[in-house]
This record gives sequence, structure tokens and C-alpha cells, in this order.
Amino acid sequence: MAKPARESEVLASSLVNSVTQAFGKLVDLWNEMGISRELQLERMQTAKAHIETLLNEMIEEESNLKEKIENDIEIQKSQLNIVRYELKLDPYQVGDGLSIIQLEKEFRLALEGALKEKQERLTKLKQLQLEEQRLCSELYATPYYIPTGSVPSCLQLEELDKHVQQLLKVKEQRLKEFFKLRGKVRQYNKEIGHTPDGTLESDMLSDEEECICLTKKNLEDLELLVHQLQVKKDSLIASRDALVKEVQVLWDRLQQPQEKQEQLTMLASRCPISEAIKMWEEELENLEVLKKESLKQITFRVRQELHDFWGKCFYSEEQRAAFQPFLSDNFSEELLSQHDEELLRIKEVYEKNKHLYDNVHKWNAIGERLGELEKKSTDPSRLLNRGGTLLKEERERSKLQKQLLKLGEELKKDTEDWEKENNSHFLVNNQRFLDSMALQLQHHKIKKDQPKMSLKRDECGTPKSATKRPAGGVNMPPPSKMRKVNNLLIQQAII
Repeated sequence: MAKPARESEVLASSLVNSVTQAFGKLVDLWNEMGISRELQLERMQTAKAHIETLLNEMIEEESNLKEKIENDIEIQKSQLNIVRYELKLDPYQVGDGLSIIQLEKEFRLALEGALKEKQERLTKLKQLQLEEQRLCSELYATPYYIPTGSVPSCLQLEELDKHVQQLLKVKEQRLKEFFKLRGKVRQYNKEIGHTPDGTLESDMLSDEEECICLTKKNLEDLELLVHQLQVKKDSLIASRDALVKEVQVLWDRLQQPQEKQEQLTMLASRCPISEAIKMWEEELENLEVLKKESLKQITFRVRQELHDFWGKCFYSEEQRAAFQPFLSDNFSEELLSQHDEELLRIKEVYEKNKHLYDNVHKWNAIGERLGELEKKSTDPSRLLNRGGTLLKEERERSKLQKQLLKLGEELKKDTEDWEKENNSHFLVNNQRFLDSMALQLQHHKIKKDQPKMSLKRDECGTPKSATKRPAGGVNMPPPSKMRKVNNLLIQQAII
């Protein structure tokens, strides 16, 4: 079976037939016109030459086109390899069996895609670098390195984007810290009445965005400024409190009106600390003038307060007399200063040992009450009272004796600790308290059964003359003997 003719062969055969028919028609026309055979051949030769020229031109044109396409393929292939190399991609591979035109299209489309990707990467790089440059300038940070003039890889763009996001987080954190520190600075300035005294501080406190600097150094400077203002505030507060304390002392000594004191205190509390200090300084100066005019009265008031604290600390007459300025009549600033120093000293002694002194006062109060009850127990007239007084007194006596013993244990321990710590005796009215406490405990132990015995004697009608006893006290033996029996007596009394 014969193969079907190709379309190109059919077209060629049709073209030959068309030329043959055309020449046939030309010959008929020439014969009709009476053109000679020689001229007909000449014209046919011209037509043939024209047809051959046209075909040759077409062949040449198509050959040039083929050559151009092949050149384009090589150029596109070369450019594509360069672009893909810049994009960090492998060389482009094409399939086998493609025609020249198919190859040209394949490389052309591949080159267009590569150029588009390159442009997109460069555009994204520019955007990210602009953002990064702005952030690095604000934060004084190091930019992510990408060689100038190169096309970034996808990984580089991803890392650059992460770097920008990290810088944005850092900026957000520093902005938060900056506003926090700036708020503290403004608050301190308001509280202490401080005015910015430098360009740096003024810029830091400005509300204009261009004045906001988020570098590490600037934040460190701002933290340092906050610390300095805090120290200054603490110092001013200490100075103000010291002034207030001095003023209050003089208010009390000069007996200034309470309304005036409250008014100044309220006004000062509403002012910045520096202004309040000026107000207190002025008040102190005024009070100092009044003090000089009232030295005698003030000294007497300090002496009264000093006398009260001497009593709280159980100072004996000898100890009090040791402060000789107390008896001076030469009233002056120096004399008042000496009294102030002694008052401050005795106050510190009292505050340091307040718990011990308070317990000694309780001890003496219980002892005095027990002495009163012992004195009543020697009065025969108490038997005539039928209101249950004897029973009440006995119950009170029993309760007080228990309190005395319990308090004695606590006092003994605290006093011994005090003496170990201070390496000296704890004195009450210039006598060692442990000695007098031991004797007092022994005294109450000896006397605690006598009221019952006295009651029985009275009931039996055999009254005896009562021995007069000291109220709340005891005849003190020499200190040397007291120290010898101290611990023994305390233990016996407690048992």
C-alpha cells in the first residue's frame, strides 16, 4: 500500500501545475496578439527569472531567520545561565527532540521568569534594607550583611526579614523602657522641683519623636539619670525630715499653736520637696529667733523631759547629779545644746532597752501591790468587813505572786543576756537589778504564808502586835552579800 503524499509535496506539485497553466495562458495571449516566437521565449525567460529570484529571496530570508533564531537561543541561554547563577540556581535544562523554534520559546520564557524573580528579589531587598537601615540608625545596631551589587538568595532574604522583625521587637521593648524611664524622670522632677539642666536631659524629656533616641547608651544614660534623681530625692527627703524633726522639737518647746503647725505641714506636703525644704528652713530660722528669746523656758521644758526619761530608766540621784549642767542657772545656747545631747542620749538608752525597762516597771508595780496587800494583812480591823474582802485580797495576792514569779523568770533571762552583751551590771536606781530582784523574790516567798497565819491568830483571839513592814520594798543588805546569794535566792523563790 502506497504511503500518502506529504503536504509539502502536494503543495509543490500544485505550484508546478499553477506555473504551467500560467505559462500556457501567457502563450495563448501572446499568440493571439501575434507576438513572435522569439519574443515569447524572451518573455517566458523573464517570467522564469522573476519566479526564481522570488524563491531565492524567500530561501535567503528564511535562512536568515533560522540563523537569527539560533543566535537568539545562544544569547538567551547565556543570559539565563548568568541570571540563574546570580539567583543561586542550577543551570537550566531543556528536553531532547525540540525544534529550533521550540528551543527559542523555552529559553525565552525561562529567561523572562528568571529576570522577573531577580527583580522581585531586588525589590524586596531594597524594601527590607531601607527598613533595616532606619531601625539600625535608631537602635545603633549592626545591619545584616549582604554583598553590595549581588542578588540575594531566598535564604538571605528570609534571614534579613527575620533580622528586621527582631529589630522591630527590640525597638518596641526599648520604646517601652524609654517611656517608662522618661515617666520616672518627669515624676522625680515634679516631686523634687528639679528643672532639666542640660541639652541631653532636655532632649530626653521632649515629646518630639525626632528627639527619641533608643540606643543602648542613651537608655543607660537615662537609667543613670533616674538613679541620680532617686538619690537626690532620698537626700532631699532626709534633709526635709531632719528639718521637720528640728522644727517639731522647737514647736513643742515654744508651744506653738497647733493650727499653725497643721497649716504649714499641709502646705509643705503639697509642694515639691525642694520648695518644702525652703519652707521648713524659713520656719526653723524663725523658731531659732524665738528660741533665743525663750532659752530659759525651753531649758526648763527639756529638763522636765529629761527628768521623765531618767525616771523611766531608773536613774539614781548620783547618776542624775553626774549631769552637772542640769543645775546651772547660766541659760545659753550652749547649755541648751548640752541638755539636748543628754536628752537624745537617754532617749536612745530607753528605746534600746525599752522592753527591759517596761518589765522592770511592771515588776515594781506588782511588788508595790503585794506590799499593800501584806500591809493590809496586819490590820485587825479587816476582820470586821463581811463583804468578802479577805477572799478577794487572797485571790489577788495569789494571782500577783504567780505573775511576779513568771515575770521574774523572764526578767532574769533578759537581764543576764543584757549583762553578757554589755559586759556590765544592769542597774536600777544605781543597784544591780538581779541582786534586788532576788531579795524581793525571797521576801515575798517568806511572807506569802504569813497572812494565813495572822488570820488564824486573829480568829483564835490571840492577836499579836504586827511588825511594821516597808511597802513594796525591802531592807537592802550590803551589795557584796547580795551578789553571793543572788542566783540561789532566785532559784529558791521560783521553785
